[in-house]
Amino acid sequence: MSKLVCLIVSVGDCIGAAIAKSFAKGGFTVCLARRDTSEFSGLIKEIQASGETAHSYSMDAREEGQVIERYKAIETDIGPLETVISNVGGNVNFPIFETTERVFYKVWQMTCFAGFLAGREAARHLVPRGRGSIFFTGATESLRGASGHTAFSSAKFRLRSLAQAMKRELGPRGLPVAHLIIDSGVDTAFVRDRIKERGINPDESPQDTLMSPDSVGAAYWNSCHQTRGARTH
Repeated sequence: MSKLVCLIVSVGDCIGAAIAKSFAKGGFTVCLARRDTSEFSGLIKEIQASGETAHSYSMDAREEGQVIERYKAIETDIGPLETVISNVGGNVNFPIFETTERVFYKVWQMTCFAGFLAGREAARHLVPRGRGSIFFTGATESLRGASGHTAFSSAKFRLRSLAQAMKRELGPRGLPVAHLIIDSGVDTAFVRDRIKERGINPDESPQDTLMSPDSVGAAYWNSCHQTRGARTH
């Protein structure tokens, strides 16, 4: 029996990588997509060195044609998709007076429009089979706006409503959709630098102030294996 296939759209060295390792360890073939595949070449080697299976795909998640082609390629070359995770970020910090039209539009493209494309194409492949799951990575700003995050907060709000609408439409057809918000800073160099900018030493913070990326991977894995009668959105 062939392995189940998980596609993760936009894989960095933090949340996306943790999700990839969690699903690979669980027996999935993981397909990792982003514009520059060299960014996760080390991750691919790490997964393969553990005897697990991973493939990389160059894809601009904002380009409809590329998204359609990559999904078809995975279905043809690797196997039927079982789980699709849209993990595109876009977290930028600009005061409102410095938020240009280009910044606002680009963040919307990365965070909301890319999620729409990823979710729609996933549905096109999964719904006819009556199985699988679609996940979207949310953020604290999906629920409440933050100072300096006009573009990011508004885009994450939109992604949440997109996920909710898809859940209402696809859930009755046997396809679970979840929008995951883990309201905690993830322990990465980026987050640590932001904390230091506020004059705080992250190493002196109380235990578990920052969350391990592995905990995020486990949250997605657990969501994927919930029973149909008790699914979390």
